[in-house]
Amino acid sequence: MGVAGLLSFVAMLDMNIVNVALAAISGDLKVPAATAQWVVLGYQLPVVALLLPVGRWLDGPGRRAAVLGATAGFALSSALAAAAPSAGPLIGARVVQGMFGAVLFVLMPVLAMGSVRPALRARAMSVPATLGPLGAVAGPAIGGLLLDAMGWRAVFLVKIPVCALALVVAWKAMPGDGGRLRLPAPKALLDALPAAAGVTVLLLALTLAAGHTPWLALAVAAVPPLWWWLRGPGGRSVTGVLRVPGLAPAHGAVLALATGFAATHYVIALHLQRDDGVSATATGLTVLAFPLGMGIAGPLGGRLADRYGARLVALAGAVVTTAGLCLLITLGGDWSPGDVAWRLALAGAGMGLNGGPTQALVMGAAPPERAATAGSTVQLARSLGFTLGPALATAVWGLAGTAHGARTGLVMAATAAACSIPLLALPPRRATDVPAASPAAPR
Repeated sequence: MGVAGLLSFVAMLDMNIVNVALAAISGDLKVPAATAQWVVLGYQLPVVALLLPVGRWLDGPGRRAAVLGATAGFALSSALAAAAPSAGPLIGARVVQGMFGAVLFVLMPVLAMGSVRPALRARAMSVPATLGPLGAVAGPAIGGLLLDAMGWRAVFLVKIPVCALALVVAWKAMPGDGGRLRLPAPKALLDALPAAAGVTVLLLALTLAAGHTPWLALAVAAVPPLWWWLRGPGGRSVTGVLRVPGLAPAHGAVLALATGFAATHYVIALHLQRDDGVSATATGLTVLAFPLGMGIAGPLGGRLADRYGARLVALAGAVVTTAGLCLLITLGGDWSPGDVAWRLALAGAGMGLNGGPTQALVMGAAPPERAATAGSTVQLARSLGFTLGPALATAVWGLAGTAHGARTGLVMAATAAACSIPLLALPPRRATDVPAASPAAPR
């Protein structure tokens, strides 16, 4: 559980911590801002593009070796990024780091599920489900402090001690799983190419659309390779998991809540600083109310789900999150940080209640031999939501104009979050909560 929590935090931290250092990297390495942006994309693209192929690969034995190898590789590539003399090696190190990051993302829910008995599954899932988003939100604040104190290279070095701690714990505490980790066969690598290409194009379109909405049209180009992949052996394992009753709606709920979460953060940070003239420090402290509420409610959500059922608590969390985002829409013309903060804290508490139970719902319903595939699909849904949110917020802001853009963006965020409620409320064709005594549950 300690390894799952540490790796969840550090892998999501890396999604956003580098953003604040891009200007410093551009100036120090004497490259254009567009080139420096690839220091971020070089990590994000392989993380998301490789989730599905990695999930299929890790459905076999050898997960202990995968944890140790991916964690060591993640730390080593961080060190190489910090020591990079120019932009080329820096971007290359980030691409390699993203490849190891994809393995870590898939393993987090699998580790959590396998670390406890089934009766404590939701409580266990709340650890990575809470610490991951906390890492994502805390990234800019931690990165800013390191940048001011020690320069941009420290932004990459800060993750190494956390990885070292995770390695020590994993080496001592994780038992072997009775098999050797095998490298993917060449045929499997070829099969994974359409999935990686399609997801890369989709993520790139959503990322670029956050700055220029017409880039959303590029997402259409992701359809052919993904359709081709879904018809192959790799895609069949994913569609098989999603056909399990209740899993497709649960994935939709994860996507909807992540979209609302990311859009809200984007709109609030932009409006407070650009339109209301609030300082960057005050904006950062205001936005931290969301992870504060999430961190407090996350452990509670796991405990309640283990007692009353994952679906009920996940639904309650979705309702609370949507209520918090709807209350943000009621803000007047001038937003005070205090008024924004308590509403964000309420929405964050809802996300904390929802995260672990939803993850437990997915992992508990998935076939045990497809646990890693289920972990990869839910992580992909969450990652796409984090990217889709700012892109949609930018689009609706532009359509509404400067005067009403922020409010329209919040309406879009609340609407996205509200879509998760019927997805979690409608019962599947048969129960998806695996009872503690079930012989099919992993032990």
